[in-house]
Amino acid sequence: MRQVELKITGVVQGVFFRAETRAKAVSLGLRGWVMNNTDGSVSVLAQGDEGVLRDFVEWCRNGPDGAEVDNVEEKWGEIDDDGEKAELFTISAS
Repeated sequence: MRQVELKITGVVQGVFFRAETRAKAVSLGLRGWVMNNTDGSVSVLAQGDEGVLRDFVEWCRNGPDGAEVDNVEEKWGEIDDDGEKAELFTISAS
């Protein structure tokens, strides 16, 4: 299993980015979280199969209607059997 951490910048707050990101992640069977940052960006941690994660990252590059994504920073990693796994995909408080 792999994970990816994202920092998404642009017009990504106040446009239902977190709710739509959670809905997309749940539909893909991913685990993790999404949250707003005080600098106006959105952070995401998603865990799952690499191919599904890549599709998810591609969706995040556009986001929901009303979002204007400028940049998506990606940090990829492995989750071994002893690694911490998220249970659900949640919207976290900033």
